[in-house]
Amino acid sequence: MTHWQPLDCHAHSTCSDGVLAPDEVCATAAGHGARGTVSDHVSRDVRFAVKSSDAFDAYTALIAHLPYRSAEFCSHDSLWRELSPEQLGRLTHRIGSLHAVPMDDGTLVRMFQRELPPGLTRDAYMARHLLAIETLADTMPIEIFAHPTLVPYELRELPAEELWREEDEVRLVAALKRNGICFEISNRYRAHLRLVQRAIDSGVRMSLGSDGHVLEQIGNLAWPLEIARSLGLGDDALYDPAVHGTRLG
Repeated sequence: MTHWQPLDCHAHSTCSDGVLAPDEVCATAAGHGARGTVSDHVSRDVRFAVKSSDAFDAYTALIAHLPYRSAEFCSHDSLWRELSPEQLGRLTHRIGSLHAVPMDDGTLVRMFQRELPPGLTRDAYMARHLLAIETLADTMPIEIFAHPTLVPYELRELPAEELWREEDEVRLVAALKRNGICFEISNRYRAHLRLVQRAIDSGVRMSLGSDGHVLEQIGNLAWPLEIARSLGLGDDALYDPAVHGTRLG
């Protein structure tokens, strides 16, 4: 019997903001005892990214020989909408991320800005954040929701169980469940256990992701795998597109 290895569904190469070439990403993951995926940013709103349909064609041609090929799409950016089903189908799986949240006035609150805009309260922001997650899940052609609890820097200082009300967690999990999207157990942006348990109990499939950009991060799945196993998940239940398929068929 072949020895099972975890699949790192989410890591970046020099095609976006990583430091290793695509083949080096997979080799590095293998060095950590994992199977690797190249899943670079495909967005006009990320500084180092695949930024056009033509660039996407070049990217998918470059990684076509790899067993696991993905891309991370920003929900607020339009590029993913401009790609054809054939283009999207070149990937073994697709990842959606919430890197910015639209406000009522048309502005964006970004996950990597230091402070919330003046006058925007935590509760008002989180209401928009949950709506953006639901929109992402209901509209994006993805298999995995990356780093589900990523929020702007200012809110990361709060205890997660306080920031995320239980009714918020229920909405997040329900959005993933009704659309057949996996919850990423991210090594980089670690979700609190109450939410991970809620997702598992609701029947949402889990995926493992290092969100690695550098040598030390790529394929490092020790914490996500430990969490999955501690919450009762069998290894064969963790998402593998070769086993569980994709939403594109």
